[in-house]
Amino acid sequence: MNTVYYKTVEVNGLEIFYIEAGDKANPTLLLLHGFPSSSFMFRHLIRDLKDKYHLIAPTYPGFGLSSMPLIEKFDYNFDNLSVIIERFIDTLDIKKATFLMHDYGGPIGFRILMRRPELLECLIIQNANAYKEGLTESSQPLFDLWENPSVENRKKAAQLLTIDGTKFQYYEGASDSLKIEPSAIYTDQYFLDRPENKEIQLTLLYDYRHNVEVYDLWQKQLATIQPATLIIWGENDQFFSKNGALKYGEDIEDIEFHFYPTGHFPLEEFHTDIAQKIDNFLSRKLVR
Repeated sequence: MNTVYYKTVEVNGLEIFYIEAGDKANPTLLLLHGFPSSSFMFRHLIRDLKDKYHLIAPTYPGFGLSSMPLIEKFDYNFDNLSVIIERFIDTLDIKKATFLMHDYGGPIGFRILMRRPELLECLIIQNANAYKEGLTESSQPLFDLWENPSVENRKKAAQLLTIDGTKFQYYEGASDSLKIEPSAIYTDQYFLDRPENKEIQLTLLYDYRHNVEVYDLWQKQLATIQPATLIIWGENDQFFSKNGALKYGEDIEDIEFHFYPTGHFPLEEFHTDIAQKIDNFLSRKLVR
């Protein structure tokens, strides 16, 4: 029951890779990854929690080992990715889950919960922004791209897709960079460096502007459904600030905050402690 499995399932004609572990009789955690990673980012957390939870970590189209259709054959935007993951949820017959959302997992997860709030048991937010106050100066190349998608601005934004950009996301703000597995960085970069993938990622970076436009809708939804929420946040994140994390407390009453002295990927340094915080939280909040 506690074996970790690496699977694929067909959704809308695409092969969606996912990791699954734990007894299906236990509470389900749906792990939604961020950029530029994949379900691989949850490798430690899955092993930390698989004895007590049923864990499902899908990889989005265009990322990791899932299908990567060409841009002319697939609309790479957050609306479409959320539809794919919603249908993935239904394909696996998941009726209720705690959503853990990191980075891009936020825009994807929030869209699903706008349509299907009944799927949610509890909410865990890890460096996934939903407030304009959380945006930082490090995202200026993206702001410029959103304002004017010129060749020059696309080149500047594309720096985020280089090995230096990926290292920046992992190392900047970390307490001890020696705790961060180089394999995480180079795995992400391997998939970014595939032919056509940088165009796919630039398309999504440009589409992210539409997420900012609907932040207020997500905030209203959170205030309406009032999920028990755990905030896990690398407080030195160069893209999504601690101020943005704290803003969730203005809309959600039952909320718990845990900040870590690290950057955008807190699981790389602190997965053991984070797993304990998640287990403590869910043990109190889930009614079985």
